[in-house]
Amino acid sequence: MGLHLKPYPEYRGSKVPWLATAPEHWGELPMFAVYTPRQVKNVGLREMTVLSLSYGNIVVKPADKLHGLVPESFEGYQLIEPGDIIVRTTDLQNDRTSLRVGFSKHKGIITSAYLCLRTRGDMSPAYGYLLLNAYDLLKMLYGFGSGLRQSLEFDHIKRVPALIPPPTEQAAITKYVEHADRQIRHAIATKRKLISVLNEQRRNVIRLAVRRGIDHSALLVDSGIASVGKVPSHWRLSRLKNELSCLNSHRVPLSATERGKMQRRTYDYYGASGAIDKVDDYLFDGDLLLIAEDGANLVLRNLPLAIIARGRFWVNNHAHILKPKRGTLEYFAHVLESLDYTAWISGAAQPKLTKDRLLSVPIAVPPVEEQVAIVDEIGRRTGHLEAAIERASREVSLLREFRARLVADVVTGKVDVRAAAAQLSEDIAASETLSGVFKPEEELEGEELEDAAREIEA
Repeated sequence: MGLHLKPYPEYRGSKVPWLATAPEHWGELPMFAVYTPRQVKNVGLREMTVLSLSYGNIVVKPADKLHGLVPESFEGYQLIEPGDIIVRTTDLQNDRTSLRVGFSKHKGIITSAYLCLRTRGDMSPAYGYLLLNAYDLLKMLYGFGSGLRQSLEFDHIKRVPALIPPPTEQAAITKYVEHADRQIRHAIATKRKLISVLNEQRRNVIRLAVRRGIDHSALLVDSGIASVGKVPSHWRLSRLKNELSCLNSHRVPLSATERGKMQRRTYDYYGASGAIDKVDDYLFDGDLLLIAEDGANLVLRNLPLAIIARGRFWVNNHAHILKPKRGTLEYFAHVLESLDYTAWISGAAQPKLTKDRLLSVPIAVPPVEEQVAIVDEIGRRTGHLEAAIERASREVSLLREFRARLVADVVTGKVDVRAAAAQLSEDIAASETLSGVFKPEEELEGEELEDAAREIEA
């Protein structure tokens, strides 16, 4: 799957600025010779199927995820046809928005802020998508664009050289990339399933410890609160507002554009799902507890919900900021991670846990010394699980890096896949499966992708 691929027999110098050489028999043409921009407005609401570009995958956006958009607003969208290539054109210098190129297999509409391209001449749509995708993975689109948001227009790249293999070789490259990507996605999905199982085991240990304690001889009594259940008789009933101070008034959101202008990027920038960027300055200095205010993870729980932020950092308006009035930070982090917030969440399309509802959640609180003992016991019982989760997560990251490098090497001619592609089964139909390259659903739930996109824009 790429480990035994060899270079082409002969190379020549390349006009592509970031490639020293290209296969001898490949052509090179400016992008305007092989791509043509297309923007057809959705005049008269000819089409109502809304598409979304999310991490390199173009998907149909469900009606309940349109977040308040009314049909009248779709008049300004652009029509998209199967085979069109879509490029997210803003925030070019933001590394977190990589996979900004998508290949559509749907007919629908998408925001006119995106660039829609079609291939022409000898370049196939499938290979044309892969080439732009490779340029994106190599961070080569970042140097183009203009304006405060580094917005990209076709005029900015129309004279950039594009590598053009012979048509049969384009088909071989597309076939090989789809095959390799499918294998890598399967490996990533397997690792993520393992991580999910390990996380559930860890949550079960934590849930039992913070609800019943670690002294199994302690007398349990009914708390009279359905969400709390039976608790040790010496624990006191309380609500989060009595145990934690809320520092939300100190939060300050920074747009992607503002963050993109920063140079030093020393401090973590936190959102609903943890640290999402680095920034030049900080708002908080100390150890605090963060919990998501909104997002699908409040329901899906595929990612940690309660996070301890230490040292100096910045927090946007998608995470509540909490500090214990007494007791241990680590204990309350475990409590908040173990709670089921379903009864306190509002919003169907976009789940939200408001400050008032969060602080009204009832809990049972053990004495401080018992909190410390519970935290220690949880650490002893989950240490091996956390080590396994970290190891599997690192392997997922390495697989993603390998996938990106492999695609870039294949599409730019650093390795020859003709023989390897010829040995693959003929049942791979690139026109039907290519939109699955970097398909995120097997790695992240669709709702998580929506949250990630929203975090990038925040």
